[in-house]
Amino acid sequence: MKKEGILNSNLAKIIAGMGHTDKLVICDSGLPIPKSAELVDLALTKNIPRFIDTLETVLEELEVESAIITEEMVNGNPELFKGIKDLLPKVDFIKVDHEKFKNMTRKNGNISFIRTGEVTPYANIILVSGVTF
Repeated sequence: MKKEGILNSNLAKIIAGMGHTDKLVICDSGLPIPKSAELVDLALTKNIPRFIDTLETVLEELEVESAIITEEMVNGNPELFKGIKDLLPKVDFIKVDHEKFKNMTRKNGNISFIRTGEVTPYANIILVSGVTF
């Protein structure tokens, strides 16, 4: 049995298999996810698990070179935006409008999803995998 880190076997496998520039979406419970996408659905009920807790746990194991968020998050959910910046102080943020964000998550490519139980607005991020060397 694994002693620490991410215990969800599907999520651990996705992160271990990520290469440079692969993308991992951590999203709220309402973001549309393509039916064919690789998905780890962690949502149990409203706000369990929380977006920020999920992000913090993922960042213990994933090297991130950049992150994509929505412009609407900055003003529409400033507490969450601050929490994300605190967790990713050295990462460049790309801000796009919410519709463009949703379109980006629908594109083919190396993108996987983690759905949380979060029910606050604009609690979505695309993490772009970096390298550790």
